Amino acid sequence: MVTKLTIVGAGAVGAAAAQWAVSRNSADEIVLIDVVEGVAEGKALDLSQAAPICGFNGRIWGSSDFKDCTESDVIIITAGLARKPGMTRDDLLAKNVQIIKSVTENCAQHAPNTCFVVVTNPIDAMVYTVFKVSGFARNKVVGMAGVLDSARYRTLIAKELGISPVSVTALVMGIHGDNMLPLTRLATAGAASVENLLSREKLDEIVKKTQHGGGEIVSLLKTGSAFSTPGISAVEMAESILKDQKKVLPCAAYLEGEYNISGVFLGVPVVLGKNGVERIIEFELTQSEKEALALSVEAVKKQVAATGI
Repeated sequence: MVTKLTIVGAGAVGAAAAQWAVSRNSADEIVLIDVVEGVAEGKALDLSQAAPICGFNGRIWGSSDFKDCTESDVIIITAGLARKPGMTRDDLLAKNVQIIKSVTENCAQHAPNTCFVVVTNPIDAMVYTVFKVSGFARNKVVGMAGVLDSARYRTLIAKELGISPVSVTALVMGIHGDNMLPLTRLATAGAASVENLLSREKLDEIVKKTQHGGGEIVSLLKTGSAFSTPGISAVEMAESILKDQKKVLPCAAYLEGEYNISGVFLGVPVVLGKNGVERIIEFELTQSEKEALALSVEAVKKQVAATGI
């Protein structure tokens, strides 16, 4: 069966996602769409010429017409404005919600059976917008956040321990923002609990750096935000759906009673397969973790209210 991946938005994150998808042979057909004529076409043409070197066996092409997302199995939405120094993710909401509404309407019209992977910030509000505007079932709409945040968390732990990041497993739940919840008690290095390897003070420092990791990159770049890791994080999710890998990944999923939370998208571990979010993994949280997650819920609800949807 031929698989088709569409990436909407050919800016830094969209182009990075396309490059990762090509290098990993994520789909048989990859379409890059941007409303600015020529941008997606040019970047896709450039990537197509990397095929002999990276071993990409499919087809990648660009377009400014949403009809070209027809029959997409997965659509990654990266369209929207990026953060600039001094801006919070919430500052982007009013501007990006209108962009995402338009993108969703066009994509849902031409690809009614697709799965949406939403990357645009603020993610937890934008994925809710896609969910409501598209009218899709909750398993067909998911937000990228936890994969990125957990990657940052794992990297910081590995750096402190002086080991390979691949050897670290760690989970970040909750909102994609300052109230995210990096779970220290579940983080491991090999089979060893990180709580037994690092001091509480050092772990608290790592948690804080994880929560503000995106802002640190924005302040350094000055004219944009992170793009490479968000791009591969979205592709990791899309691949699990396209190839029915059923990976357990932390993603923004719509909750209907899981963790005693309903009516919001929130970062939780989910199983991603050909049907999108096939299952939400639940486990018992400590009282302090429940309280921290409650702060995420309140922050997401404020964002959702601000969308006006």
